[in-house]
Amino acid sequence: IWLNGLTKLSDAQADALAKREGILSLNGLTSLSDAQAEALAKHEGWLELVGLTSLSDSAAEALSTHELRLNLNGLKDISDSTAEALGNYKGVLGLSGLTSLSDVAAEALSKHEGNLFLMGLTSLSDAQAEALSKHEGFLNLNGLTSLSDVQAAFLSKHDGGLILNGLTSLSDS
Repeated sequence: IWLNGLTKLSDAQADALAKREGILSLNGLTSLSDAQAEALAKHEGWLELVGLTSLSDSAAEALSTHELRLNLNGLKDISDSTAEALGNYKGVLGLSGLTSLSDVAAEALSKHEGNLFLMGLTSLSDAQAEALSKHEGFLNLNGLTSLSDVQAAFLSKHDGGLILNGLTSLSDS
């Protein structure tokens, strides 16, 4: 069900929609209460919440229990606590709206199990590259246009698919 025109949702509506299986696309929502996040986390299927630009730590904790696919590509930044919660998510996790991460957040997200989309990142620190190299599953970093030799060495140890389609050059090493 696609309800991308909805900008607001009541707790009762979230409860009702969560009972529907399959794709649940609520990309028009601009905010999500903790209670709504708890309800939607019970949804069985893809959950699309691209309109959210922020997420409370409690809502992130609730959504981390959702299974299958969680698309939060509208988030522009996340706290370390939110990253810690989302690092516990098991499934496909879309966070491609993030343009930067703290080293702590990168370490937390490295614990995520499943495909991880971080296509909005345009650069990484060496510590972030080292942390993300520990991630298991596909790791999409298409926003990166360059890597240092140190970062490339770290990411070469990544166990799973590594997508770097944004790179325009690589050094010989």
